[in-house]
Amino acid sequence: MIFDRRAELGEFLRSRRARLRPEEFGLTSYGRQRRVPGLRREELAQLAGVSVDHYVRLEQGRNLQFSGEVLDAVAKALRLNPAEREHLHLLARPAPAAAEEPTGGPPLRPGIHSLLSAISDAPAYVVDHRTDVRAWNRPAAALITDFGELPAAERNMARLVFLDDGVRDLYVDWWARARDVVAFLRLDIARPPGPPAAQALIEELSAVSPEFGQIWAEHDIKAREHGSYRYRHPLVGELELAYETLRLPGHPDLALIVHTAEEGSPSQEALRILTR
Repeated sequence: MIFDRRAELGEFLRSRRARLRPEEFGLTSYGRQRRVPGLRREELAQLAGVSVDHYVRLEQGRNLQFSGEVLDAVAKALRLNPAEREHLHLLARPAPAAAEEPTGGPPLRPGIHSLLSAISDAPAYVVDHRTDVRAWNRPAAALITDFGELPAAERNMARLVFLDDGVRDLYVDWWARARDVVAFLRLDIARPPGPPAAQALIEELSAVSPEFGQIWAEHDIKAREHGSYRYRHPLVGELELAYETLRLPGHPDLALIVHTAEEGSPSQEALRILTR
């Protein structure tokens, strides 16, 4: 499964068209049986206020030089959320020249490691665009897995969620977590530096995990911002933790994820026991 920007653009647009129904927009039928669900290309073009040929060239990836105004009009017609709109803009523009990625990415600043160590009562870790866990604190290792005991190539959240039985069992709603990690990955790999490192991960997971292939085909997009997950930890039982995401200055492809529990909740007490 190769990540090709033009193919990805077409598949993404078709998947978003399939979610919509003509009757939602007061469109009249063309008088023939529909062969596919959702809006037709000509209907989408009409809603976006662009020519059918212009939209077809966009969906087929024949031209990656579309203006922001055209892309915004298409995004509005497709009712894209902000993350999906960003994804469309990333895919519909020429990819920047890919620099050679050093193995494991560039070294992190010492201050980032110091920051993680200073967060002593909340699980926190740093991930890159391909979900590699680049650094973590002791509470994160206690909550998720002992990253330090894993080979560097296996310190990857997507791999752990899909291929590690212990991590899989950790999430009460594993499917929700799996869909999120794929949606995060899909948005992030369209950003620089993008493939080839991310490409190798997609190919690996597609080959060994039917669930990954199923979810990848859904083309869902989600920004890694904030949310919550319920955990079933073998030492402290169930707990619900919120997470917040902070982008690191000077490292636009890196994100700091911090998990917290509601003040005074049983989850906070469980987290306190887990991290003491």
